[in-house]
Amino acid sequence: MSRLPFLVLLPFLVLLVAGLAPARAENAPPAPARAEAPAPRTETVALETPLGTIRVAVEVDRAPVTAANFLRYVREKRLDGASFYRALKLTSDGSHGLIQGGIRNDPKRVLPPIAHEPTSRTGLSHIDGAISMARAAPGTASGDFFIIVGGLPALDAQATGEGDTAGYAVFGRVVEGMEVVKAILDSPVDPSAGEGAMKGQMLAAPVRIGRAIRLP
Repeated sequence: MSRLPFLVLLPFLVLLVAGLAPARAENAPPAPARAEAPAPRTETVALETPLGTIRVAVEVDRAPVTAANFLRYVREKRLDGASFYRALKLTSDGSHGLIQGGIRNDPKRVLPPIAHEPTSRTGLSHIDGAISMARAAPGTASGDFFIIVGGLPALDAQATGEGDTAGYAVFGRVVEGMEVVKAILDSPVDPSAGEGAMKGQMLAAPVRIGRAIRLP
């Protein structure tokens, strides 16, 4: 049979099947509902500052090691009285950059370093509002973190490249208070403070974290 007769007959076959469908449906059991995979769990943490509150959704399912570490710092009040102390503007208008905060390796606050959770494993990325761990070498992160403004995917783990390609460990995202993050990014820096690559990026007046609390 040529292609043309088949195309002519196809509407007839469709009508025939459609006519039989109701009779079959009466006797057929209902199709089981397809269960949807549950969304990854998050825990919300509020970082209270004089400029306002930053709320962060912490990815306890997708970044379990890093999230548990951050939540421990919150639970044990090790971030209460810490500060945001660094602001790196990558564009003059402040559309891209980061702010860094935490304990600054205060020996009275610091916990043991944690294993590195690369973005290639967690599926997270340094998008606008992402919160990620500050570190030196992979596996040295403890109680310091940074928040991204504008998205910086270059900080994700890289499949190829030279040197340290492990990237930084994203463990959540700001869900409320990005205006506070941007206000901190716009705060004056001390041009002579800081060492190495961080020189000129330290806030002249660090922004205190009054409390870090886990919300219901």
